[in-house]
Amino acid sequence: MIRWILQHGARAFGRKYQYDVSYLLDVIEVSRSAGVRLALFPTLVGYRGPQGAQEVVAGATLASTMDGDCGPCAQLVIDMSIESGVSSDMLQACLEGRRKVAGDVGLGYDFAVAAIADDIDVDRLANEITDRFGRQALTAAAFASASGRFYPVFKRALGHGATCSRLRFGGQEELVIDEQ
Repeated sequence: MIRWILQHGARAFGRKYQYDVSYLLDVIEVSRSAGVRLALFPTLVGYRGPQGAQEVVAGATLASTMDGDCGPCAQLVIDMSIESGVSSDMLQACLEGRRKVAGDVGLGYDFAVAAIADDIDVDRLANEITDRFGRQALTAAAFASASGRFYPVFKRALGHGATCSRLRFGGQEELVIDEQ
């Protein structure tokens, strides 16, 4: 019964976002326990912080995901961010290297890039996030910076990695330009 529930949930998620969930189904088939853990992962790391900082968190999630992938996982992050109200133009600006014009999305993106690279600039960006949005926002951006890479790396390790692809930003298709 648990296996069926997990498979049903994975397929529904895949249909909603036009996302290939074959790796999820493989994990569920191999081990119900692993499937449950994978299903719980977003709950464990998905702390979003205050509503006013959602663009910062979306930017950090996108940067972290792009660090591991420029294909289906990145598209999923874009689609889910747009669905939550984040501007597709700001997301696209980040990927085109125009992060200064991307506002709070760019701030989150730069923060994640700096955190991943162990760049000294991470402290300045952390202070800016904290000053403008509070410590909860910084915590959410830290979660996003660390966890966005999980799925691309996990999928690749299981043999489900995808090549880079064109990304859609609200119906408009653009080539990924990775200028981190």
